[in-house]
Amino acid sequence: MINKRFLDCCAGDLAVMDKDALLYAIRASEGRVLVSESIAITQPLLNNVTNAELAASQGADILLINMFDCENPHIQGLPAGIAPDQTLHELQRLTGRIIGVNLEAVDPQFAVAHEDIWKMKPGRAATAENARKLVAMGAKILVLTGNPNNGVSNRALGLAAEEIREAVGNQAVIITGKMHGAGVVRESGSAIISEQDVAWFASQGADIILLPAPGTVPGMSQQQVTALIDSAHAHGALAMTAIGTSQEGADVSTLRQIALMSKMAGADLHHIGDTGYMGIALPENILAYSIAIRGVRHTYTRIARSINR
Repeated sequence: MINKRFLDCCAGDLAVMDKDALLYAIRASEGRVLVSESIAITQPLLNNVTNAELAASQGADILLINMFDCENPHIQGLPAGIAPDQTLHELQRLTGRIIGVNLEAVDPQFAVAHEDIWKMKPGRAATAENARKLVAMGAKILVLTGNPNNGVSNRALGLAAEEIREAVGNQAVIITGKMHGAGVVRESGSAIISEQDVAWFASQGADIILLPAPGTVPGMSQQQVTALIDSAHAHGALAMTAIGTSQEGADVSTLRQIALMSKMAGADLHHIGDTGYMGIALPENILAYSIAIRGVRHTYTRIARSINR
């Protein structure tokens, strides 16, 4: 097993990391790992360069892909001619980064029909079959969460975590939790997640608990997030704070404030969302967040280190 901090890992290290090595690398980096989310289906900001590649150029360590349909694999901006089942492998090859994919655990009790861009498709559902497909395609991280209005509940997330852990074993890191209500109003604001939910997610097989970053959801203060992260750590899980409320499109000073509050709360990973512009955070905010949590030395090292190493 590779025992290195994520900060010190090159593309060659990341390409061969298993779940245990990846979790060790994150833990050893002491809150200095940045996850940048982008949307697979929207037109890239730079036309013929994927939004994920743009995020990597600004210092992102892990590239999380939202709205990736494993029944119809496609990421806008990739070169033409890529075989569908090689889509994630190609993105990993081009960026030298760890690739993660969102899956959504829709609760039938809260599911509603809508025609928003976020409309659910079977290939995005948090099922064992989809999880196995994504691992075979190259995803090393599976994030069980929900997009707006899709009716994703904590109950559905916990059940999906158990099913997917049984399906993929130790082939992928599982992250579980919500960045916003995801269509369940009673699980929004300060009620979005409880310490009981954290404990249950961990017992169901989640390696990392996803929590809204302080200041992104009403009631999620630094103190509240600290308590939830302490609970995750007590149950053997890591914690990722997330910006999923379009504040990835706020001014740089706001992002720096969220970054430092998240770090003070104890975050092991920091997530920045996908809708500053539709499809990716403002690139300058990805860079600013990275610098806030680890300075220019580690940020520029991640940017400058060749993917051929």
